[in-house]
Amino acid sequence: MSEASVPASAGPGGGAQGAWSGGSAEPDPRRWLILIVIAIAQLMVVLDATVMNIALPSAQSALHFNDVDRQWIVTAYSLSFGSLLLFGGRLADLVGRRLMFITGLAGFAVASAIGGASVNFTMLVSARAAQGVFGAMLAPAALSLLATTFTIPKERGKAFGIYGSVAAGGGAVGLLLGGVLTSYLSWRWCLYINLFFAALAIAGAVAFLHGRQGPRSSQLDIPGVVLVSSGVFCLVYGFSNAATHSWTTPSTYGFLAVAVLLLAAFAWWMGRAKHPLLPPRVVLDRNRGAAYLGILIAGAGMFGVFLFVTYYLQDTLHYSPVITGVAFLPMVACIALSSNLSNIVLMPRIGPKPIVSSGLLLAAVGIVLFTRIGVHSTYAGTVLPALLLTGLGLGLMFSTAFNTGTYGVAPRDAGVASATVNTGQQLGGSIGTSLFNSIAASAMAGYLTSHLVFHGQPSKAAVAQVQAQAAVHGYTTVFWCGMGIFLGGAVIVGLLMRSGPLQAPAQGAPATSAGAEAVGATEAVGATKAAGAGAAGAEEADPVTASE
Repeated sequence: MSEASVPASAGPGGGAQGAWSGGSAEPDPRRWLILIVIAIAQLMVVLDATVMNIALPSAQSALHFNDVDRQWIVTAYSLSFGSLLLFGGRLADLVGRRLMFITGLAGFAVASAIGGASVNFTMLVSARAAQGVFGAMLAPAALSLLATTFTIPKERGKAFGIYGSVAAGGGAVGLLLGGVLTSYLSWRWCLYINLFFAALAIAGAVAFLHGRQGPRSSQLDIPGVVLVSSGVFCLVYGFSNAATHSWTTPSTYGFLAVAVLLLAAFAWWMGRAKHPLLPPRVVLDRNRGAAYLGILIAGAGMFGVFLFVTYYLQDTLHYSPVITGVAFLPMVACIALSSNLSNIVLMPRIGPKPIVSSGLLLAAVGIVLFTRIGVHSTYAGTVLPALLLTGLGLGLMFSTAFNTGTYGVAPRDAGVASATVNTGQQLGGSIGTSLFNSIAASAMAGYLTSHLVFHGQPSKAAVAQVQAQAAVHGYTTVFWCGMGIFLGGAVIVGLLMRSGPLQAPAQGAPATSAGAEAVGATEAVGATKAAGAGAAGAEEADPVTASE
């Protein structure tokens, strides 16, 4: 498949643009079909998380495992997926994105089939861990394929708008799909459904993605893989353990402390390794670094919205799983609208800084509106306006950050840059889930302690009313904290990102002539860099093509 030899230009008429395809700058004529394939694969990965959450109670009843074991169905996937993302992204750069993409799809499908056929808890949790392993191969390969296929600014904006819609809105669609499958078929179909998506994506990948052996620009950094994989594993496990136990248990703070040490050692090693797993040039760019941080922050807030709004709709307003999924659809529509608006219309004109910051601010306002909920609130008057505003904000933020996080990266680093995007979202979700669960539990307990005081024997209805109010109090406390997280993210991203449209790294290079294309091809095989190829960003602009 054709891949970008140089980063996309800064906007209409700015900089070099083209695709690497054996010396031709012509875009891949199948690029829009490739986008459909990538979107299907990404939708499968995003849907799986929320679909499986809906299926858990039914799976627990069928396979007879307890509440403590139930958490491991989620944790097993998070541990393997989060800890192996950077490794999977770098493998895509080394052995080929097409190979990793198809392998990830096939493995994910097989693991889903095994999970759907599970006869006991051990079989199911093993299948979920395997899903995480293959998901860590698939997700970075999919995003890096998108980044290297679409290099013309206008087309790149449309492509990332669609991808951002799927990535940010797929989780809400999963609530609806999970409810339908669980209610009308079986919880097992929440896993079997992945076979359908995988088959479509594999067929498309075989038809439209054509492998090409390119020069290998680096070797695999084994110490880096060990440090970051074990560090992220400890981090995810520590936060997951906090969600089910407490922050004061040794298995929580012990794993978190080890995670900090391992990740600090990884950062130190990246500055000294000859072929670093995550090259510093990828994350030290101000725009990309801010995008990764914004995705981490927004991931934490978004998971809080999905989780506790779902609790409120089902436990307080007594919506069925299907109706709960339908209730989120307006939010999905707003995400799709703002994702495409931000990348197609706004990005070429004003750049990512005001879009990402505004998206986080808008999401914060939406979350504040959720604090108006009560035991007897209505959907149209209370929940819907908050969903609409939050969806608009998340769409602006995520699609723009995805685009920015992979912009200007040399093709040899596209896989690991894409993995960094996915890692931020995964870690944000783990942190947000555990943090918000702890905050909600503490707020509910405090409310019950101060309000569950009656003179004489209270009626069951009175106790139930106080318990419902305590739950709502816990939810609103979480929403206030989520608002603070989004506001803090808006400030941090606003301070870090550069103003103005994105600029091509080799802005001053004469990239419009065939001679410049030849220079790019020469650089791809490691020849001496041409004079005037750029200053500070020249290394990032090298069109060294990773093997496909």
